[in-house]
Amino acid sequence: MPDTAPEPGRTVVIGERELAIGFRLIGTKDVVEVTPETAAREFEAALANDAFNLVVASQSVRASLSEAQRARADASMRPLVVFVPSPTGEFEVESLNALAKRVLGITLAVPAA
Repeated sequence: MPDTAPEPGRTVVIGERELAIGFRLIGTKDVVEVTPETAAREFEAALANDAFNLVVASQSVRASLSEAQRARADASMRPLVVFVPSPTGEFEVESLNALAKRVLGITLAVPAA
């Protein structure tokens, strides 16, 4: 019986120069260096590319996206989109509950005692 498991998808990293250099140094092959002017366009191209299962983008890329693009990124399961802190140190942290809701579709709740 032939192996019919799907081939694992690739990861793409999208961000400013410092982030791009860091991921290239650890061996990531698909890295897109962007500026504030090119970030939204490159992000859309990555989301449209069926080869990618995971898009890792900096918070500065998220800031350059339109509301519709942010909503699409938050709802996307393939590729899964993860935003990481920008090298500038400014970032927005997604709560564990929000992450579980977005990725798993469940709400984390602590039962009342």
